Amino acid sequence: MQTFNVEGMTCAHCERAVINAIQARDADARVEVDLGAGVVRVDGRLDDTTIREAIEEEGYQVR
Repeated sequence: MQTFNVEGMTCAHCERAVINAIQARDADARVEVDLGAGVVRVDGRLDDTTIREAIEEEGYQVR
């Protein structure tokens, strides 16, 4: 499982946007978003760079 620290996620819409962006690239990916901690966890076949790009395309910063 890959873990990313993400800034800017504040609500359920943000959570859904990140999940959809990642699953658009890997439909079978399991994505967990912890809004309070600003963490996204991904269990799937995508590499780190692809996941970062998907999150950043939605307007969030990956740290």
